[in-house]
Amino acid sequence: QVQLVESGGGLVQAGGSLRLSCAASGFTFSQYAMSWYRQGLGMERELVAAVESAGDHNYADGVKGRFTISRDNPKNTVYLQMNSLKPEDTAVYYCSAESPRDSWFRKYRYWGQGTQVTVSS
Repeated sequence: QVQLVESGGGLVQAGGSLRLSCAASGFTFSQYAMSWYRQGLGMERELVAAVESAGDHNYADGVKGRFTISRDNPKNTVYLQMNSLKPEDTAVYYCSAESPRDSWFRKYRYWGQGTQVTVSS
């Protein structure tokens, strides 16, 4: 079955950096769009960054220029490099995989368990 396991979260001071990793298994990784979402306390889950199977990227406005998403297909892993972290980046960060459309034109989305990132001021 599909498994997404995040790692790399923790406590960091404002201005610091963290790199999140998401190890994927149970599906053909190279064919899936991969993304990172986050959910702050009392807030809705929001897209942080995404990378398509073809390599196209997109980022939330608040992280552009600070965060970089990348994927390593042979390792079935997606990363999120986070620099110049701010207290407002504090959240649980989730890895997500979105399937290609099936013969019924449906897509499926899978989620990891999440990893906590806390940025102190």
